[in-house]
Parts: sequence; C-alpha cells; structure tokens
Amino acid sequence: MTSIPPPAEELRILDVELARLDARRAQLLARRAWLVSVLQQSAPPAWPARTPATTGPDARPGTAGPHAPRETAAPGVQNVLLTLGGILLAIAAIAFTLVSWGSMGIGGRSAVLGTITLGALALPAFLLRRGLSATAEAIAAVGLLLTVLDAYALHAAALPDTDPLAYAAAACAALAALWTAYGLLVRNLHLPLPAGVAAAQLPLLLWWASSDAGPHLLSAALLVTSAASTTAALYLTRVPARVTAGAGAAAVGVFGLLTATGLILDAASPAAAAEAAGHLLFAAAIALHAAWRSPRTELATGAAAVAALAVLIATGGVLRTLLPGEWAVVAELLCAAALLTLVRSALPRPVRRGLAASCALVHVLVLAWTVPALGASVLGPARQLGEVWQGATHREAVAGADGLAVAAALLIVAAVLGAAYRGGEGRTWRTPAAVGAAVALWAGLATLPLSLRLPHAAGLTAHLTLAALALTAALLAARALLPEEAHEPAADKAPQPSTAAAPGRALAATALVCFYASALTAALLALATEAATFTTLGLLLTLTIAATALHPHGVAQSTLAVTAVAAATGLALALASAGELPAHQAAFVLLAVPAATALLGARLRTEPYALPVELAGAGAAALTLGLASTDAPALSLTLALAGVIASATALRADRRPAAAYLAGALFLLATWVRLAASDITTPEAYTLPVTVPALVIGLLRRRRDTEVSSWTAYGPGLAVTLLPSLAAAWGDPHWLRPLLLGSAALLVTLLGARHRLQAPLALGGLTLALVALHELAPYVVQVVGALPRWLPPAAAGMLLLTLGATYEQRLRNARRLRELVGRMQ
Repeated sequence: MTSIPPPAEELRILDVELARLDARRAQLLARRAWLVSVLQQSAPPAWPARTPATTGPDARPGTAGPHAPRETAAPGVQNVLLTLGGILLAIAAIAFTLVSWGSMGIGGRSAVLGTITLGALALPAFLLRRGLSATAEAIAAVGLLLTVLDAYALHAAALPDTDPLAYAAAACAALAALWTAYGLLVRNLHLPLPAGVAAAQLPLLLWWASSDAGPHLLSAALLVTSAASTTAALYLTRVPARVTAGAGAAAVGVFGLLTATGLILDAASPAAAAEAAGHLLFAAAIALHAAWRSPRTELATGAAAVAALAVLIATGGVLRTLLPGEWAVVAELLCAAALLTLVRSALPRPVRRGLAASCALVHVLVLAWTVPALGASVLGPARQLGEVWQGATHREAVAGADGLAVAAALLIVAAVLGAAYRGGEGRTWRTPAAVGAAVALWAGLATLPLSLRLPHAAGLTAHLTLAALALTAALLAARALLPEEAHEPAADKAPQPSTAAAPGRALAATALVCFYASALTAALLALATEAATFTTLGLLLTLTIAATALHPHGVAQSTLAVTAVAAATGLALALASAGELPAHQAAFVLLAVPAATALLGARLRTEPYALPVELAGAGAAALTLGLASTDAPALSLTLALAGVIASATALRADRRPAAAYLAGALFLLATWVRLAASDITTPEAYTLPVTVPALVIGLLRRRRDTEVSSWTAYGPGLAVTLLPSLAAAWGDPHWLRPLLLGSAALLVTLLGARHRLQAPLALGGLTLALVALHELAPYVVQVVGALPRWLPPAAAGMLLLTLGATYEQRLRNARRLRELVGRMQ
C-alpha cells in the first residue's frame, strides 16, 4: 500500500516541484526568444513576418499579403460558377424553344434543340474521363432540361391535337425511362437516376387526370405508383436514388391511403366498403413489405404502424356498414386487440413495435369515444341536487352512444391492458398498464347501471357495491405491500427502486380514487329519497371508518378519516332536514360532528389521522356557524357551544395554544352577537362585570408565573370591554361615551407603556387612535372641503419629500421601538 506523507511534508514536496517547473519554463522561454531573433535576422525582406494583425483569428477579411485569409474555398467558387452557368443555359434553351429564334419555325427549332440535347447528354461522359465531375453534372442537368423541352417541341410540332394531360403522362413515362437508363449507363453521374425516379411518380396520376375516372381509380393509381417507388427504394443501390424513391413512395402512398380512407368512410353498402377496403389492404401490403425489408429501424417501425392502421381502417369501414355505429366501434376494438396478439409472434422487432403503436392508438381513440358516456353515468346524477327527496330524475339513457357498447368497449380495453400487465415482467410500462386496466374496468362497470336502464334502487345498489369493491381492492393492494416494505433496505443503505412494488402502490391509489368517484355518484343518486340518503350515507360512513382502521398507510388513512367526517356531516344535515328544522336549529344538530371529532382527536392522538379528523370537524363547525347566521340569538348560542368545544380541546397540552385562543375568540364573538341581538345600547354594563374579574385572574396568574404573556393574562379581559365599546362609540352621536372610552384607553396605554406589556399597549393604543379618528372625522371633512383643490396634492408632495429626507432616521426610530416592544412581556 502507498503511504501518504503528512500534510507538512506533502506541502514541501509540492513547493519544490512547482519551483522546478518555474525554472524549466523560464529556460524554455529564453530559448524561444533566441530562436525568434535568429529567424527574424535570416528571413528575406520581401516576406514580412507574421503579426497578429495579418494572421490568426483577428485578421480582417481582405487583408493584403500572401497569408491573407480566403473567404470562400475553391470548390465553393467552382460550384457557384457551374450552377450559374447551368441556369443561364437552361434559361436560354427555354427562351429559344418557347419564344423564337429568328425566323426559324417550331420544326427547325426542334431539330436544332434535338441536336443540342444529344450533345449535352454525350458531353458528360467525356468530361468524366477527364476528371471534371462537377462540370459533367452541370452539363447533364442542362441535358435533362433539354429533353423536357424536346418533349414539348414534339407535341407542338407533330402532335398538336393530342390531349395535353395524356401526352404529359406519356412524356413523363418516356422521360423517366430515358433518364433512368441514362443514369444507369453513365454510372458516375448522380443527378439522372434520382430525376428518373422523381419523374416516374407522375405518369399514372396524369393519366387519371386525363380520364374521367372516379376516385377509386385515383386511389389505385396512387397506390400502384407508391408500390413501384417502394420497390425502387428497397432495391436501388445508389443513395440519392433510394432517398428520392423513398420520399416519393411516402408522399404518394399517404395521398393514396387518405383517398382510400375517404372512400370507405363514404361507402353506403358493404360492396362499396369492400372495394375501398381492398385498396387499403393493398396499401397495408406495401407498407408491410417496406417495414420487413427496410434496414433502418425507425422507417420499419413507421411503415409497420401505417400497415396496421390501414388494416384496422379497412376492417372498421366494412364493419360500419354491417353493424350499428356504436357496436362497429366495439368490433373495431376487437380487431385491434386481435392484431395486437402479433406482438408476441416471431415478426421482426421494429414491425412488432409499429403494430403495437397503431393498436394503442385505436385503444386511445376508443377511450376518448367513451368519455361522454362515462361522464353522464358518473356526474349525471348531479341534477338531483336541484330536487332533493323528490324522486329520481336521472333515468335517461347515455346520450350519443349506446351504453352497452360503451361498457363492452371499456371492458375490452381493461382485458387488453390486464394482459399487457401480466405479460410485461420487468417492463417499465407495467405500472401504466395496471393503472389503465383498473380504471377501464371500473369505468365499464360504472356505466352498466345507466346503460341497462336499471331502476333507481338497483342503480344505487350497483354503485354502492362498486364503491365497496374498489375500497376493498385498495385495502388489499395496500396491505399486500407490507411484506415487501418490511424488507426494504435500512436507512444507512442506499435506497433501491422497487419495481415490483410500484404497480401495487399505483393500483392502491387508483382503486381509492375509483372508490371516491363511485361514492360521489352513489351519494348524488341517494338524494332522490329520504331513506336512500340515510342508507347510503350510513354505509359510506361505515365503510370509511372500517377502511381507516384497516389501511396501513397514513396518507390514505387521513383521507378516509376526513371522508368519514364528511359522511357524518351529511347524516347530521339529513337528520335535521328530516325533522323539518329551520337552518338555525339544524346548526345545533350539526354541532354534534365537531364535538365528536374533538373527542376522537383526544382518543386517537397517537394516530396519524387524528389531526385531519379534528380539522374536518372544524370545517363542520364553520358550516354550523353559516347555518346559524340566519338568527342572531341562535348564532350567539352556537358560538358559545363551539367555544366550549374549543375549550375542551385546549385541555390537551398539544392543542392548548391554538385552541385556547380560538375558544377566547368564540366566547367573545358570542357575547357581542348576544348583545347585538338584544339591542343593547350600553354594552359596558354587561362587559365591565366580565372584564374586572378577568383582569384580576390575569394579574394573579402573572404573579404566579412571570413567563405568561400579557396577551394571555390581560388580552381577553381588555378586549371584552374595549372592542364592544369602540363599536358602540362609532355609532354614538353623543360625546360622553367617546370621552370615557378615550380616557380609559389612554389609561390602559400608559399602564402598558409603564410596565412594558404588549397587550395593554396595543389594545389601548388602537382604541385611543380609533376614538380620536372618530371624533376628528367631521372636522377633517369640513377642513378638506374648505381647502383649495391644489392644496392636498401639494401637501402630499411635501410629506413625501419630508419622509424621503428623514427616511433613515425614521427607520432607526422604528427599529428601536420594535426592539423595545419585543422586550416587553
């Protein structure tokens, strides 16, 4: 083993090594300087030495001298010149043919043009033997253009009465053959063979345009052209020709496939659909052959996907004419599922991937087709909210699709995804497949009650059963993870991803979401009758309580516990509604829910869902206050009872601070509401008897425990009198109450400042400021009305200038005041 020296020794070694490197660098720099001086003395004067101004990256374009950089390379200049020369020759040939040349007629021009064409096509071979390949390509391009002009001249001179489109089709075929033969004969030219392949895409299309044939012949012409181009792309050896043929095959094939798809969608009879399906199957054969023979994986996968899609469109189009529209979708889905079995066959991997992609696309489209029906089944019962306990109103069938077909499609998708999950050991898509299968299975079962048009009671029972099954599945999936999680690595080891447990966790969460969806549907359906409401909410309460106790995970437990509180709240409201109680009396029935949650929170304080249960109870208490707000005396009593519940919660050490403040606020609000409900104009007679003993109790507690905050000791007692009196003073037109309240607030403020107590200082100061503002408000309004209009903006500007000038001093004073108040108890 290599011994490591101590730090001091290692530092000494590093310093010695750095000094040696510096000495060596100085020696090499001296040698370099001597060599540069020798070269400068021996160099001829006609060759200036290189400087950074004429060489290197900073040299400017166009710098004079033998070492000036070139902006353009020689091959680039050559290609530009040849391209421009070919373009000019082509323009001259077009002008010569189409316009005129002296008094020469079209026949003479054709003869001259033919002679020039032969020379232009023969010259490249001579140039290639001389090594001038670029020039040969340019001349060959001009020769190819001249053959097009020859064809035009032939039509104008000898065949003027021929149909232009028919002649163009024949000319394209002849030119394609000529250019292909020329490219194969002169093998070193790159342009003729791709040009021949490109020209071969047009004859059949032009021939169809020249005839009065229908769209069936157009589809056939496009697909035959695509087949020929596909064969050329697969068997040609030259890369430019293969690329051109492949691009032509793809473009023409897509247009042919779209044309055949339009034909099969417009077919009104099975015979017409079968004819169009034949075109689609021919397109599928072309694409499958390309996928099988293509050397590139991406192209093979895409071609296989197109082939599978063409087959599915063909079968779907034929089935559409034989079956009703909704069931044709199911049949199409079955065809996609059957085609998906080829993924397990011995086909090449790219072909199997393309087939799987197309089948997956069909499944996704079918799922999108089922969304409206699923929404009507799950959320349609929301209409019952407007007619509570007045009978079932949600009996209509699924709009836009047959419900049984939708349910069948969803169940088929669930079966396919389940098979994918079972056959995908170790694959990353097992978890999405499991989740998709669970959701599709639940959706299929959820649409069945409405699809079968079951009676209201049977439909409600079905949704409740589905909710219970989903909740049971969530529990089983969650508890099945316990043995695996027990063997997870310890905290000091690196965590490893558990691929086996991932589907289980996803299934548990998915099943829980499905339970909530079914429970919501059942709860909405239950609003039809009183008995159904009590039965459904009772079952949901029982299920959620049992699931909370049995579920092994804290987050799901908390969610289920909150759901149980919501069900209990619904039961309380239903009970009050059954008793025909007004809203303010129903609030007292609903108060049982927060009281029960407070008791449960005390009993279950060690459970992770104890706090969520108490918070859910607090939400029910807020709903209670909303119901009681319609009657002031009832609201006062409700606030007092809620304060009692909060006070009981404050007996627990872990809830004491928040619950104690909440209880004090509720009691105070209850007092104010009671005084307002009784039309009390002199609240001090009722608040002062409470304030005096409260302050005495606070003083005794402060003497016993000096760490108690002044807000706890004196805050409630002061607030009981100061705040109601302040509210009364703002509506009192007389001067006595504001004077007495202002004096009391000043005294409280001075006592707080003297003893450095936050509660008296803050409450007294706030009350004193508001009383003063109330008394001075009329005079301020009068003064503002008497002042010129320019004075307030000017005063505001001066104020801003003053504040800006003394900003730093104000901040320092505010910081000192904050520190002083912070040191108060």
